[in-house]
Amino acid sequence: MINGGKKAISLMLAMTMLSTVSACGKSGAAKGASSAEDGEITLRILENDTAKEKGYLDELLTAFNEEYKDKGIQAVDANMEEYSNLAENGPYGYGPDVIYQANDKLMAYAEDKHILALNREDFECADKIPDEAWNAFTLSVDGKQYTCGIPINVQEPMLFYRKDMLPEGWESNWDGDGNGIPDFLEDWSSLYKYSEEVVNTSNGEKYGLVAPCNDLYMMAEFFFSYGGYIFGKTEDGAVNSEDIGFAKKDAAKGMMALKQFSGIMSEECLDDSIKQSRYSKVADGTYFCSISTPDTYVLFHDRLKEVYQNEGLSESEADEKASENLGMVELPAKLPSSGDLTSGEKDIDTIVMGGVNGYGISAYTEHREACIEFVNFASSYDMVKKRADILGIAPTRSDAASDLGGVTSMIFDSLNAGHIYLMPSVKAVDQIWDPVGTLLSDVAKDAFREKKNETVKYADESQMQEALEGTSKSIYDAIYTLSN
Repeated sequence: MINGGKKAISLMLAMTMLSTVSACGKSGAAKGASSAEDGEITLRILENDTAKEKGYLDELLTAFNEEYKDKGIQAVDANMEEYSNLAENGPYGYGPDVIYQANDKLMAYAEDKHILALNREDFECADKIPDEAWNAFTLSVDGKQYTCGIPINVQEPMLFYRKDMLPEGWESNWDGDGNGIPDFLEDWSSLYKYSEEVVNTSNGEKYGLVAPCNDLYMMAEFFFSYGGYIFGKTEDGAVNSEDIGFAKKDAAKGMMALKQFSGIMSEECLDDSIKQSRYSKVADGTYFCSISTPDTYVLFHDRLKEVYQNEGLSESEADEKASENLGMVELPAKLPSSGDLTSGEKDIDTIVMGGVNGYGISAYTEHREACIEFVNFASSYDMVKKRADILGIAPTRSDAASDLGGVTSMIFDSLNAGHIYLMPSVKAVDQIWDPVGTLLSDVAKDAFREKKNETVKYADESQMQEALEGTSKSIYDAIYTLSN
């Protein structure tokens, strides 16, 4: 954070903790942020697209409005794009009152004073959410800590696959330690070997792992596992965005591993098209597995359900079979320290990028207390459990996580063990995505250049290291030079 703005931000946050006065004038509210006609308050709620598409938002709004029908508060869909810019819309009264987003986005808004600071004690969920999740929504200003969001679910990349597409005889051929789990779900070298076998035996018609190689969130394990990081820390533990870590330690080895793996993927891995096709192509068996986040479980499930219906099962039978056969596990836990996936090594721990999604309250709302009521309701056990049932999320509430068990408990164990690197909750994170995504895409393309006998860009670690250093400089310039 730029030092010159700290006092202003600190004063604003302190004021929002003590006052319910809107951050914008009445002229802004008249344009539609929230309204109180005939004594009834209307709150505009911005949820993510999956929650809207799969009906969770409708269930949430219906339940809230029934609960509060005699209390003069109603909530409605903000009818805005998932990534609508609160910074641009809020001051003019067009933004939502409550927004659901990942911690890096919400906290970027908070840093620029577009999100209210909140008292944790105002929320029933306060003592049921671990500190790791709360910390993702904590802003430090002049030595004081402010909470600017209510955590709902924790995210990390997961591996999705069809259990009924496991290779015949895998217990004998792909379970070297005899623990009942296929080796290719446990370490990257085995997943590479199996993926290569799938491509070769199908004459290139099917693939093992195919994932979005240009997506930092999905591919960050190839940085973090090898000692890379996003930003460093100051002596007092605060994020130091001057210390950019994508080129640090053995990150170049990780990038060589990514280049190697992309060479046995479909070329679809090079661009954003895979982000839509992965659901159907895992479902129909074109890809053995792909990578996505827990909250997209329902999308894989629905595509697999359609496959079974097309095979002649009834809707209920297809739904049950899809639930039975859709596998969602954490990414393979081990990588080769050499960066060579053919080495058979599995000697370093996989560290993935994670995030926490939650609710923030717009600084421009005229109804702070009503927004707190809504967020309290949306973060209740019943609604979080319903969200998990519909969308497959991993809740941050310990009671819901305990009752759901399975993957949710596994994610929390990984978070506590340091296997999940949470996105820093600072505005500077906005500057990492494009430069690193561009590099990742180019590294993956290098594998296809090689297959086509074209000139490769990253023939060895030294060339990869140079590219990583150049990308880190671009990020630094975007944060500190170009912005000025």
